[in-house]
Amino acid sequence: MNELVLMDANAMDRTLTRLVHEIVERNRGTENVALLGIRTRGVYLARRVAKKLCELEGREVPLGELDITLYRDDLFDGCDAVYRGSRVEFPVDGKDVVLCDDVLYTGRTARSAIAAVLALGRPKSIQLLILVDRGHRELPFQSDYTGKNVPTSRAERVVVHCAECDGEDSVRLIR
Repeated sequence: MNELVLMDANAMDRTLTRLVHEIVERNRGTENVALLGIRTRGVYLARRVAKKLCELEGREVPLGELDITLYRDDLFDGCDAVYRGSRVEFPVDGKDVVLCDDVLYTGRTARSAIAAVLALGRPKSIQLLILVDRGHRELPFQSDYTGKNVPTSRAERVVVHCAECDGEDSVRLIR
């Protein structure tokens, strides 16, 4: 097994800072922005984005955790996902909801996340922030905010490590 470090902690932090500036620019501030982190690592990324948005704009944005397990299209095909529940303590109606996740691959997680958000209400818009886009879409989704595009083969994996749950920040390509 061959491993290549695509991002270290500093690169991840710089990337998230850039993405935060893009969110502010696209939405003309943060007054209507709400963040939803997709479990598991998307939650940690969303928390970091929320902190950086607050530092930049001087105001907190609503932040929640989205569990997409019940919206997966492989739920009845023997998938081993465990439902841990969503924590969304604000109305999504009329908000510009930014979904945060670590890796965009087939697009199936994005589809499930959008279904989960729409089950909560009717946002003004749903935007997607991704740390790494590795290609190989099976569904026609693309991110609005992309940290890094990494062309991969289907045999390779992109693994994101977050200090909060993995003890370090890094993005690795596993061959």
